[in-house]
Amino acid sequence: MPNPNFNWVAIDANPKFQALHRKKTVFLWGLMIFSTIYYFMLPIGAAYYQDLFKTKVWGVVNIGILFALSEFVVAWAIAFVYSRKANAEFDAMSQEIINDLKKGA
Repeated sequence: MPNPNFNWVAIDANPKFQALHRKKTVFLWGLMIFSTIYYFMLPIGAAYYQDLFKTKVWGVVNIGILFALSEFVVAWAIAFVYSRKANAEFDAMSQEIINDLKKGA
């Protein structure tokens, strides 16, 4: 097992770690704001735009039901977007920090 006694203060002060943290924070806040707005569009729409939400699309299926179901699709899309970004960018940045630690830089 690797030595878990890292100098966490030095890691936190590392400019590469600071850049990783800043990028992740900005990205995650953007996703969170988007998902929160999209989530609250359902109750707001159901309360203030009842005629629109009652519009029949097919049989008993209306726009309100489709919008509610779209929340599941959006949640999966957000998870997919995050995983792609994390795998492509954040993991590479993390690995670079780990490599620097192993070298003692």
